[in-house]
Amino acid sequence: MKIMGLDYGSKTVGVAMSDELLITSQPKEIIRRDRESKIRKTLARIEELIVLNDVRGVVIGLPVNMDGSEGERAKAALAFKDMIERRTGLRCYMSDERLTTVEADEIMDRMNIRVDDRKTYVDMIAANVILQEFMENNPDTIAAIKAGN
Repeated sequence: MKIMGLDYGSKTVGVAMSDELLITSQPKEIIRRDRESKIRKTLARIEELIVLNDVRGVVIGLPVNMDGSEGERAKAALAFKDMIERRTGLRCYMSDERLTTVEADEIMDRMNIRVDDRKTYVDMIAANVILQEFMENNPDTIAAIKAGN
């Protein structure tokens, strides 16, 4: 049993996956598309990863503004959440993703990833940060997922 973390963007979705014990997360992949409206293949790949990894819950980053308000990107992420829930029947949780890209950049600094190469990794590392923070900050939700609720 695992939990999936997603960093939803207009042309990419970063994917991270928890371990079986729901304690740690690891970057998994980046799903790319040509246009924001081309979402069908993205959803199909997410469904495939859910089945392959026995995913029991999905955490999606919510890109709220620094003042906590929700803009267009947050509305798009919430619509994405609804699509995933309808297609998979899984419960999706939204997680404030403010500053996750900054944290992803700091991680890439520590890993000595060249600035020119960072675009290749940033979305899946951001998804990893979103998922790891969610697991650390929501022990009751994690316990409920482990219990099958």
